[in-house]
Amino acid sequence: MKKKSDNSRKRPQQVAPLVRGPLDAKEKGELGELAFLHKAAGLGFGVAEPHGDSELYDFILDSGERFWRVQVKSIYRSSRCGFRTRSTHSGNAPYTAAQIDFLVAYIVPLDLWYVVPVDCIPASAVVAFYPSGHLRGNGCLEAFREAWHLMAPGADLSQPRIFRQGRSRDLHPKRFVE
Repeated sequence: MKKKSDNSRKRPQQVAPLVRGPLDAKEKGELGELAFLHKAAGLGFGVAEPHGDSELYDFILDSGERFWRVQVKSIYRSSRCGFRTRSTHSGNAPYTAAQIDFLVAYIVPLDLWYVVPVDCIPASAVVAFYPSGHLRGNGCLEAFREAWHLMAPGADLSQPRIFRQGRSRDLHPKRFVE
């Protein structure tokens, strides 16, 4: 008598997830921001999000000593043996130190984070990450892979930004009540 092989068993069919269809770029960006919120809060940072979309940064991180303005970029697919994202905001203008302190790139398929100070972003409209060490890239941003320590208390950046204890300027120069 012939014995039935294990291959003859039927495999259960995979159930499609209950979604409204494929995600567009804005929805993917929002998911990347949620992942950032979870990651940063899990590392012990205080995390705040500005109201609305009018600021050039997505989050404010509180390290306990200072606040950092963070722009989050999420990357969902590879391009030319690496992962690329835009390092510009509206009108292809590059981010400056007056606008953000860090650009944080989340490579979703590999679950990798790059924490790049704005002063170290290459002067181009596109930033490329090569986590697999491909020869195409020069690897100039590999030093910033998972570099969360750059935002931690005691981080020594060349130009500290907004300090927590005091403010260098009056936030309300106009008098509303006389």
